Amino acid sequence: MKYETQAVYVISVAAELAGMHPQTLRIYERRGLVQPARTAGGKQRRYSNADIAQLLRIAELTELGMNLEGIRQVMALEIQVAQLKQAIAQLQNQLERAQSNPQTKYGLVPVKQTTMFFGRTPSILDEER
Repeated sequence: MKYETQAVYVISVAAELAGMHPQTLRIYERRGLVQPARTAGGKQRRYSNADIAQLLRIAELTELGMNLEGIRQVMALEIQVAQLKQAIAQLQNQLERAQSNPQTKYGLVPVKQTTMFFGRTPSILDEER
């Protein structure tokens, strides 16, 4: 995972790997489609493998005829979907752990048992009604 996000490529190498012109990468950065890391002085951009994958995804969407604002929205939704999938997986794991733990198994209690108090059945459960 760290290998994917480690910023190592200068803009010319990143552009070549993505099959784009370096100016295109600058435009995408200005539009907020990609955020490369910066060197300590803040002068040079450094791209990671994740950034390259993102640039390739932008190229795919561009070939489909999407404009940059549409691409930005699609990518934001893709991030949201990934986060929701992760949350669902966590909830499923919690549910499986809860179901496998005998102390947390809850069964349904019949209505007549839950409403019986002080030896009387409430009038709403009278079978004569």
